[in-house]
Amino acid sequence: MTSTASSTDSTDHRPAPPAPDEGVGWQQRLRRFGYAGRPVADVRERLVPPYVEPSPRLWQSLGVSYRFSAWLTRWSAWIGPLLVTLLAGLLRFWNLGGPKAVIFDETYYAKDAWALVHRGFEVNWDKNVNQLILNSNGNVPVPSDASYVVHPPVGKYVIGLGELMFGFDPFGWRFMTALLGTLSVLLLCRIGRRIFRSTFLGCLAGALMAVDGLHFVMSRTALLDGVLMFFVLAAFGCLVVDRDKAREKIAGALQPGADGRFRPDAALGDHFRFGWRPWRWGAGLMLGLAIGTKWNGLYFMAAFIVMALLWDAGTRKVAGARSPYQAVLKYDTGRAFLATVPVALLTYLVSWTGWILSPADGTGGYYRNWAATDGKGGSWTWLLPDWLRSLWHYEHEVYKFHTHLTSPHSYQSNPWSWLVLGRPVSFFYETPSPGTDGCPSSAAEKCPREVLALGTPLLWWAACFAVLYILWRWFFRRDWRAGAIAGAIAAGYLPWFMYQERTIFFFYADVFLPFLCLAVAMMIGALAGPPGSSDNRRVIGATGAGVLVLLIAWNFIYFWPLYTGTAIPMDSWRSRMWLDTWV
Repeated sequence: MTSTASSTDSTDHRPAPPAPDEGVGWQQRLRRFGYAGRPVADVRERLVPPYVEPSPRLWQSLGVSYRFSAWLTRWSAWIGPLLVTLLAGLLRFWNLGGPKAVIFDETYYAKDAWALVHRGFEVNWDKNVNQLILNSNGNVPVPSDASYVVHPPVGKYVIGLGELMFGFDPFGWRFMTALLGTLSVLLLCRIGRRIFRSTFLGCLAGALMAVDGLHFVMSRTALLDGVLMFFVLAAFGCLVVDRDKAREKIAGALQPGADGRFRPDAALGDHFRFGWRPWRWGAGLMLGLAIGTKWNGLYFMAAFIVMALLWDAGTRKVAGARSPYQAVLKYDTGRAFLATVPVALLTYLVSWTGWILSPADGTGGYYRNWAATDGKGGSWTWLLPDWLRSLWHYEHEVYKFHTHLTSPHSYQSNPWSWLVLGRPVSFFYETPSPGTDGCPSSAAEKCPREVLALGTPLLWWAACFAVLYILWRWFFRRDWRAGAIAGAIAAGYLPWFMYQERTIFFFYADVFLPFLCLAVAMMIGALAGPPGSSDNRRVIGATGAGVLVLLIAWNFIYFWPLYTGTAIPMDSWRSRMWLDTWV
């Protein structure tokens, strides 16, 4: 279907206006003077709003034939996102093995991943093994002594898959994070298109993430946060698709009136059963994988369940339900819980299979023999198998570690500073001499060579305003899209304020970065002008939006050397230290 509405115009957050023959008194009195009332969107169209398509005048002005323009319009939903994803992939896989070093926490996760795919549990490595791994292309024996680790295994299995395919070296252990980082751009393009009903805004959101420095660096580093971000975004996408499918089902059940128009049906809205919802089971699987990567996936599971139920209430309300929340409580809540929480927990348990199957005689995973040793005895121990009791004890110890971690680190930061990029994290830093490792031989001094986990500054600073915009849009316009974006940002961001004394880092924000990009895309769409704007307003708005996007792209290019570990003269490095806290 086609539509001339702006992609940022709300679709279903307000009740439908009265039909012309059901108008309020003053409207009826004006009919004698020719008043015809406002055009009213059909209820089915409000449940399943159309996608925005380019105006035929655009194709005509570009000299594109009607047949070719029709083909482009039909396939742009995939062509646009795939082109943006191709750009993201080229950037992320370029020289992926450089710097050839074990940078930052790769010293933990790259080796833990290699041990997991070979032994099923993490092991203790010699403290000097990193250089041996690099010099021997990973040809080192895997120790057998179990190691105490504080993160679940899914993310490390993902990293290990790349190592199995390409070897135990920097390219191998970064391959899967680069792949998931690239695919996350495709996911964001498609998710943005679906929620905004605009291919352009969806591709814009994906393009913004493609040129964000934090996402770029995390995609090229074997850390867990990029893996976590991918699974969280995939779960969000599953729920967005589920929302559309549910609205299509209830829209299809509406019956037209005598005039052919579809109107709200209270009985249908209050008692409709959505039936089988496989996309919710998919969301449960993705959330289980997220929790199995890092525990803060639990906050997203709680937020997404509430969000999905609110979406169901909104769907029923638009369809005509008189008591939408009671209907959700009666028909939807139990199913939503069963489709997410048990699936997520089962997925989490399955992710520990390697540890569970390891020997319980002291030669297996860490704490694997706890139930048979320190945990032996007790009146109710027979209720649970030893492996589950040992795993529960392990998880309890990990919880204590996470909640009491206060070891100072030079790059730790308070979450208050994250959105304004108060303290990025230096993953790698060295100063080669002139004429070596890319440092120009003409340089007067050594050249800094750094990989800095820093978001593209203009994008993040624009996101500060975008967050305020979506909060305003949600609170005053009841726009479900703004509420969904705000809720996802809150799930990834606000929990860290409970642990301000804990050692935490800015790159933890990578998990909610996709939703910041959605917020910026939504704000840029609003800058272009609402429906019915004058040509001057459209030109001014589009120019301002275009300038902002170009400045963000330029900003990414300007900081490229700091994202890739490229050696640059000291003066060039200093010119990029915009804030004192970045040093």
